[in-house]
Amino acid sequence: RGISSAQRPKRPLTGYLRFVVDNRAAFREKNPEVSNLELVKKLAGAWKELPASQKQVYDEAGKTEWKRYGEQMAAYKAQLSPAQAAALKEERRRLQAKRRSIRAKRELNLLGKPKRARTAFNIFLSENFQESEGVSPVAKMKKLYDTWQKMPTSQKQPYLQLAEDDKVRYENEMKSWEAKMLQLGREDLVRSKKQRHKKKPAPTAKPAATAKASSAGNKAKLKKSEE
Repeated sequence: RGISSAQRPKRPLTGYLRFVVDNRAAFREKNPEVSNLELVKKLAGAWKELPASQKQVYDEAGKTEWKRYGEQMAAYKAQLSPAQAAALKEERRRLQAKRRSIRAKRELNLLGKPKRARTAFNIFLSENFQESEGVSPVAKMKKLYDTWQKMPTSQKQPYLQLAEDDKVRYENEMKSWEAKMLQLGREDLVRSKKQRHKKKPAPTAKPAATAKASSAGNKAKLKKSEE
């Protein structure tokens, strides 16, 4: 209680980030038309070409701050009870997991992974959301969900068919994309066979007459063997 990760001392900047902070404005002035991503690429390229002696200047500048950071961290940890330390460790783990998830999604977008197939309800929702009644997005979604639940199957059928078509589109695009990932050596992004193939439907139950005949036959065989 009273302790949060927001109170944790901030890590000092690395030499590279110091270089970026010092030079970003000048690079922006020289390249006003480029996007932020392109600007970062230019800064990264300039850092890469920077002589080792100049890089060392940026690295040395942070040594005092790193020493102070170590002292602040020691004081911060000393005030924590075991329960607080465990809670903050869990909070930090969740934040790191969230960052990894965001990075993974960003990477998949850059690699052009196909969008998942939409459900019939999602298609219905996207087509009717703007005209739906409701003062908030949540209220609109609830209204449309209630409408969908009450719709007869005959009215849902067009959306169900669109959803089936989208499944076919997704599977075809995924096969092509996964083949490309295998060529790039990214087997880690390819689904397993279990994920690619749907489970086979469970065998249908035998008719009652067939089941009885089978049971009678088994009993006859058992009696014969006993004799």
